[in-house]
Amino acid sequence: MSGGKQRTPRPGAPAGDARATGLAAPLDPGRIAVYVGLTVLGALVGIAGALVQAAWFPAGLVLALAACAGLFYGGRCVFGTQLGSLAPAAGWLVSVVLLLGGRPEGDYVFGDELGLTLFMLGGMAIAVICATMSRSPQLGADSGRPGK
Repeated sequence: MSGGKQRTPRPGAPAGDARATGLAAPLDPGRIAVYVGLTVLGALVGIAGALVQAAWFPAGLVLALAACAGLFYGGRCVFGTQLGSLAPAAGWLVSVVLLLGGRPEGDYVFGDELGLTLFMLGGMAIAVICATMSRSPQLGADSGRPGK
């Protein structure tokens, strides 16, 4: 006999060579660059959304929130993790909060209080929805049903 016991894997346990995903994944410079790019893109969408919703109030607000939803959901689908939607949401939130600061003259980017409230609450709600939604099913994955 050798000095140690040989262990058999328990039934249903994941394979030992499974790759870590999400925040447990090893750091990759390309992946970090894409997350930074998503954050910058989120900031740009926040700035553009602030200008559009103030300029064309009802339709501009819908357009701005649709752009936020597309970016947040797109980040979620590309990476398959919550961080994929939270990175652009963080950039969006920082840019919108900085625009709220206004100028010394007393004016600010947002048109009226209703548009401001709907843009802020709507964008944050979309970010939370995209970050907390369940994972999308993998294409070509085995359903586990016999006879299929």
